[in-house]
Amino acid sequence: MGLIDIELFTTLDLVGQAPGGPEEDPADGFAFGGWQAPLIDEVSGAQVDAAYEGTDALLLGRRTYDIFAAYWPNAGENPFAELFNRVPKYVASRGEPELTWAGSELLGPDLPAAVREVRDRHQKVKVVGSLDLVQTLLREKLFDRLDLWVHPIVLGSGKKVFADGAVPTSLALLEPPAASPRGTVLLRYGLLAGVPATGDMSELED
Repeated sequence: MGLIDIELFTTLDLVGQAPGGPEEDPADGFAFGGWQAPLIDEVSGAQVDAAYEGTDALLLGRRTYDIFAAYWPNAGENPFAELFNRVPKYVASRGEPELTWAGSELLGPDLPAAVREVRDRHQKVKVVGSLDLVQTLLREKLFDRLDLWVHPIVLGSGKKVFADGAVPTSLALLEPPAASPRGTVLLRYGLLAGVPATGDMSELED
Protein backbone atom coordinates (compact mmCIF):
# COMPACT_ATOMS: atom_id res chain seq x y z
CA MET A 1 0.00 0.00 0.00
CA GLY A 2 1.30 3.44 -0.94
CA LEU A 3 1.06 6.82 0.74
CA ILE A 4 -1.25 9.75 0.06
CA ASP A 5 0.31 13.15 0.71
CA ILE A 6 -1.72 16.37 0.72
CA GLU A 7 0.24 19.46 -0.38
CA LEU A 8 -1.34 22.81 0.47
CA PHE A 9 -0.40 26.47 0.51
CA THR A 10 -2.26 28.36 3.22
CA THR A 11 -2.45 31.67 5.03
CA LEU A 12 -2.19 32.14 8.81
CA ASP A 13 -5.98 31.98 9.00
CA LEU A 14 -5.82 28.73 6.98
CA VAL A 15 -7.30 30.07 3.75
CA GLY A 16 -6.16 27.82 0.91
CA GLN A 17 -8.20 29.29 -1.95
CA ALA A 18 -6.52 30.35 -5.19
CA PRO A 19 -2.90 30.87 -4.13
CA GLY A 20 -1.63 30.75 -7.71
CA GLY A 21 -3.47 33.50 -9.56
CA PRO A 22 -6.55 35.76 -9.78
CA GLU A 23 -8.46 33.41 -12.12
CA GLU A 24 -7.64 30.19 -10.27
CA ASP A 25 -10.80 30.14 -8.15
CA PRO A 26 -12.78 33.40 -8.01
CA ALA A 27 -15.79 31.69 -6.40
CA ASP A 28 -17.86 33.75 -3.95
CA GLY A 29 -16.13 36.91 -5.09
CA PHE A 30 -12.75 35.93 -3.62
CA ALA A 31 -10.57 39.00 -4.15
CA PHE A 32 -7.13 37.70 -3.23
CA GLY A 33 -6.35 35.17 -5.96
CA GLY A 34 -2.59 34.93 -6.37
CA TRP A 35 -1.79 35.82 -2.73
CA GLN A 36 1.15 33.40 -2.66
CA ALA A 37 3.17 34.94 -5.49
CA PRO A 38 4.73 37.86 -3.55
CA LEU A 39 5.90 35.49 -0.80
CA ILE A 40 7.73 32.84 -2.84
CA ASP A 41 11.50 32.62 -2.29
CA GLU A 42 14.26 30.15 -3.08
CA VAL A 43 13.91 28.28 0.21
CA SER A 44 10.18 27.61 -0.05
CA GLY A 45 10.61 26.81 -3.74
CA ALA A 46 13.25 24.20 -2.92
CA GLN A 47 10.98 22.74 -0.24
CA VAL A 48 8.22 22.26 -2.78
CA ASP A 49 10.63 20.68 -5.26
CA ALA A 50 11.83 18.20 -2.63
CA ALA A 51 8.29 17.32 -1.56
CA TYR A 52 7.48 15.96 -5.02
CA GLU A 53 10.47 13.65 -5.34
CA GLY A 54 9.31 10.10 -6.02
CA THR A 55 5.72 11.08 -6.87
CA ASP A 56 4.12 8.45 -9.09
CA ALA A 57 0.49 9.68 -9.27
CA LEU A 58 -1.61 12.80 -8.82
CA LEU A 59 -5.02 12.92 -7.15
CA LEU A 60 -6.93 16.05 -8.19
CA GLY A 61 -10.28 17.72 -7.86
CA ARG A 62 -12.04 18.81 -11.04
CA ARG A 63 -11.19 22.53 -10.81
CA THR A 64 -7.49 21.91 -10.15
CA TYR A 65 -7.42 19.32 -12.91
CA ASP A 66 -8.84 21.78 -15.44
CA ILE A 67 -6.25 24.41 -14.49
CA PHE A 68 -3.38 21.92 -14.69
CA ALA A 69 -4.61 20.32 -17.94
CA ALA A 70 -4.69 23.73 -19.60
CA TYR A 71 -1.20 24.65 -18.46
CA TRP A 72 1.24 21.78 -17.91
CA PRO A 73 1.04 20.02 -21.30
CA ASN A 74 2.24 23.27 -22.91
CA ALA A 75 4.67 24.39 -20.20
CA GLY A 76 7.81 23.39 -22.09
CA GLU A 77 10.92 22.02 -20.40
CA ASN A 78 10.22 22.17 -16.70
CA PRO A 79 10.73 19.51 -13.99
CA PHE A 80 7.15 19.82 -12.81
CA ALA A 81 5.82 19.67 -16.35
CA GLU A 82 7.81 16.51 -16.98
CA LEU A 83 6.51 14.93 -13.78
CA PHE A 84 2.89 16.00 -14.06
CA ASN A 85 2.63 15.06 -17.74
CA ARG A 86 4.21 11.65 -17.13
CA VAL A 87 2.42 10.27 -14.07
CA PRO A 88 -1.21 9.07 -13.95
CA LYS A 89 -3.79 11.69 -12.97
CA TYR A 90 -6.88 10.59 -11.00
CA VAL A 91 -9.76 13.07 -11.01
CA ALA A 92 -12.61 13.41 -8.54
CA SER A 93 -15.73 14.91 -10.13
CA ARG A 94 -19.48 14.64 -9.65
CA GLY A 95 -19.95 15.09 -13.39
CA GLU A 96 -18.65 13.27 -16.43
CA PRO A 97 -15.89 15.56 -17.72
CA GLU A 98 -13.92 14.86 -20.86
CA LEU A 99 -10.41 14.25 -19.59
CA THR A 100 -8.10 15.24 -22.43
CA TRP A 101 -4.80 15.31 -20.52
CA ALA A 102 -2.85 12.14 -21.31
CA GLY A 103 -2.85 9.65 -18.46
CA SER A 104 -6.04 10.95 -16.83
CA GLU A 105 -8.70 8.75 -15.26
CA LEU A 106 -12.04 9.64 -13.65
CA LEU A 107 -12.58 8.18 -10.18
CA GLY A 108 -15.75 6.22 -9.52
CA PRO A 109 -18.77 7.58 -7.61
CA ASP A 110 -17.69 5.87 -4.36
CA LEU A 111 -14.83 8.29 -3.79
CA PRO A 112 -13.36 6.76 -0.60
CA ALA A 113 -13.23 3.32 -2.23
CA ALA A 114 -11.74 4.74 -5.42
CA VAL A 115 -9.03 6.59 -3.46
CA ARG A 116 -8.14 3.41 -1.59
CA GLU A 117 -7.71 1.66 -4.93
CA VAL A 118 -5.38 4.44 -6.10
CA ARG A 119 -3.37 4.10 -2.89
CA ASP A 120 -3.03 0.36 -3.45
CA ARG A 121 -1.86 0.96 -7.04
CA HIS A 122 0.90 3.50 -6.33
CA GLN A 123 3.67 4.27 -3.88
CA LYS A 124 3.51 8.06 -3.50
CA VAL A 125 0.29 9.82 -4.46
CA LYS A 126 0.15 13.61 -4.27
CA VAL A 127 -2.98 15.68 -3.71
CA VAL A 128 -2.36 19.20 -5.02
CA GLY A 129 -4.72 22.04 -4.07
CA SER A 130 -8.21 20.61 -4.70
CA LEU A 131 -9.75 21.93 -1.47
CA ASP A 132 -13.15 20.31 -2.03
CA LEU A 133 -11.51 16.91 -2.52
CA VAL A 134 -9.27 17.56 0.48
CA GLN A 135 -12.35 17.96 2.70
CA THR A 136 -13.40 14.41 1.82
CA LEU A 137 -9.92 13.02 2.41
CA LEU A 138 -9.67 14.76 5.79
CA ARG A 139 -13.15 13.65 6.81
CA GLU A 140 -12.47 10.03 5.79
CA LYS A 141 -8.89 10.17 7.13
CA LEU A 142 -7.71 9.02 3.72
CA PHE A 143 -4.27 10.59 3.80
CA ASP A 144 -0.92 9.80 5.35
CA ARG A 145 0.89 13.13 5.32
CA LEU A 146 -0.26 16.74 5.33
CA ASP A 147 2.23 19.39 4.20
CA LEU A 148 1.17 22.96 4.97
CA TRP A 149 3.17 25.94 3.72
CA VAL A 150 1.82 28.61 6.09
CA HIS A 151 2.33 32.13 4.71
CA PRO A 152 2.55 35.27 6.90
CA ILE A 153 -0.69 36.91 5.82
CA VAL A 154 -4.29 36.95 7.04
CA LEU A 155 -7.08 37.28 4.46
CA GLY A 156 -10.21 36.96 6.55
CA SER A 157 -12.20 35.29 3.78
CA GLY A 158 -11.92 32.37 1.40
CA LYS A 159 -12.12 28.60 1.44
CA LYS A 160 -10.41 27.09 4.46
CA VAL A 161 -8.15 24.05 4.68
CA PHE A 162 -10.32 22.73 7.51
CA ALA A 163 -13.86 23.63 6.53
CA ASP A 164 -17.17 22.90 8.24
CA GLY A 165 -17.54 19.17 8.83
CA ALA A 166 -13.91 18.50 9.75
CA VAL A 167 -13.64 15.50 12.08
CA PRO A 168 -11.50 15.23 15.23
CA THR A 169 -8.10 14.01 14.08
CA SER A 170 -4.73 13.48 15.73
CA LEU A 171 -1.57 14.40 13.86
CA ALA A 172 2.16 14.21 14.59
CA LEU A 173 4.73 16.78 13.52
CA LEU A 174 7.15 14.72 11.42
CA GLU A 175 10.07 17.15 11.45
CA PRO A 176 10.91 20.58 12.89
CA PRO A 177 9.13 23.51 11.22
CA ALA A 178 11.22 25.04 8.44
CA ALA A 179 10.96 28.78 7.78
CA SER A 180 11.87 30.63 4.59
CA PRO A 181 13.34 34.14 4.41
CA ARG A 182 9.97 35.72 3.61
CA GLY A 183 8.32 34.09 6.58
CA THR A 184 6.61 31.04 5.08
CA VAL A 185 6.78 28.04 7.42
CA LEU A 186 6.57 24.43 6.25
CA LEU A 187 4.67 22.22 8.71
CA ARG A 188 4.74 18.52 7.88
CA TYR A 189 2.29 16.29 9.72
CA GLY A 190 1.56 12.59 9.71
CA LEU A 191 -1.83 11.06 10.46
CA LEU A 192 -2.17 9.25 13.78
CA ALA A 193 -4.79 6.70 14.77
CA GLY A 194 -7.59 7.69 17.10
CA VAL A 195 -8.98 11.07 18.07
CA PRO A 196 -7.43 13.91 20.09
CA ALA A 197 -7.05 13.18 23.78
CA THR A 198 -8.30 15.49 26.50
CA GLY A 199 -7.09 16.20 29.99
CA ASP A 200 -7.33 18.49 33.00
CA MET A 201 -4.74 21.25 33.30
CA SER A 202 -5.14 21.28 37.09
CA GLU A 203 -3.68 17.79 37.23
CA LEU A 204 -0.42 19.19 35.79
CA GLU A 205 0.04 21.66 38.65
CA ASP A 206 2.74 21.01 41.24
